[in-house]
Amino acid sequence: MYMENSLKKTRNIGIMAHIDAGKTTTTERILYYTVIVHRMGEVHEGTATMDWMVQEQERGITITSAATTCFWQDHQINIIDTPGHVDFTAEVERSLRVLDGSVAVFCAVGGVQPQSETVWRQAERYKIPRISFINKMDRIGADFYKVVREMEEKIHANPVPIQIPIMEDHEFAGIIDLIKMKQIVYSDENGLKFTFEDIPEKYLEKANEMREALIDQVAEFDEELMMKFLEGEKLTEHELTSLIRKAVISNSIHPVLLGSSLKNRGVQRLLDLIVELLPSPLDVPPVEGIDPKNDEKITREAKASEPLSAIAFKVVSDPFVGRLTYVRVYSGKLKLGLNVYNSTRNENERISKILRMHANSRKELKEVGPGEIVGIVGFKNTFTGDTICQKDRKIILEEMNFPTPVISIVLEPKTQADMA
Repeated sequence: MYMENSLKKTRNIGIMAHIDAGKTTTTERILYYTVIVHRMGEVHEGTATMDWMVQEQERGITITSAATTCFWQDHQINIIDTPGHVDFTAEVERSLRVLDGSVAVFCAVGGVQPQSETVWRQAERYKIPRISFINKMDRIGADFYKVVREMEEKIHANPVPIQIPIMEDHEFAGIIDLIKMKQIVYSDENGLKFTFEDIPEKYLEKANEMREALIDQVAEFDEELMMKFLEGEKLTEHELTSLIRKAVISNSIHPVLLGSSLKNRGVQRLLDLIVELLPSPLDVPPVEGIDPKNDEKITREAKASEPLSAIAFKVVSDPFVGRLTYVRVYSGKLKLGLNVYNSTRNENERISKILRMHANSRKELKEVGPGEIVGIVGFKNTFTGDTICQKDRKIILEEMNFPTPVISIVLEPKTQADMA
């Protein structure tokens, strides 16, 4: 069940952005196109699947990191939709610690905004490979190239467009894909029907110029393909995608896509490139930790045969199951009914339920292996940042960093019923 092939087809990603860049709307479209939901949720209507708390639906913002799993092109994508509001920065920190890749969403009008800079720095700290999606291209004042420049100047990224917009009379009219060298043409409002067609003649020169710049940025990652390019031969779509993936995983470039999530444009291609460009758990370095017996550094590879290592990155009170602990498994397996060890607090814990989460709904599982992000019921003494492992093969993983609180307050329910 946890063969290397399944790990190759797993993506653990976060969606991060400044508030109102369209992050949750983008996630809702992803869930719609991957058939997790059958109706598109809208933030402004309070129906967004990922914003399931009453407070989130009332305010139209994401407060907690909601987790969900979806499937695209035979790949499993575990998504964490993080808050964009600065007041909930700790939620972003919790999420980034357990991700292998991320999508940074920018507003085509607002560009790189203050919280965009904050979450980008957080992702830099954890060396997370990123692709960027410039959203709201349909808005008045949208400027794709301005946002790309701001990514360079404000957050010191290395943005490399792999799509460019078609603008007619200053209005968003389409997308040119530089990998396929085709125009994406949509034929329905929901964005379900689209075709790849020849690039209009008047945009062909610009597209060729931008594709050359793209290849220049990534050619060095494969000597054979670089020689092919220098000798004037054309790279195939597969060859170019392979080069871009190597550059992304090494954190050398940050590919830039574009679209309008609200208008259902560009999201399926974003899904394609999440799968094709972002790393699997096998593509990132083995997780490092400390052996508590001698304080020596040890590593665990993403294999089911390795000793168990996992980290608790979020603990919540769930109205249906009570205390729910979100964990990321790095190595080994978690099994229903298994006794495990919290090496951070020297506590034994027992797994009563393993849940694959979809915002506030859930599916029960019997066991999970490396690369999985799940909710655990039964842990009584585990808190955010704690390491879960085998008692006979202890490891303590790197702790999470949280900003210093501006104010602290304690809230206690009057009755047990108030906990819900």
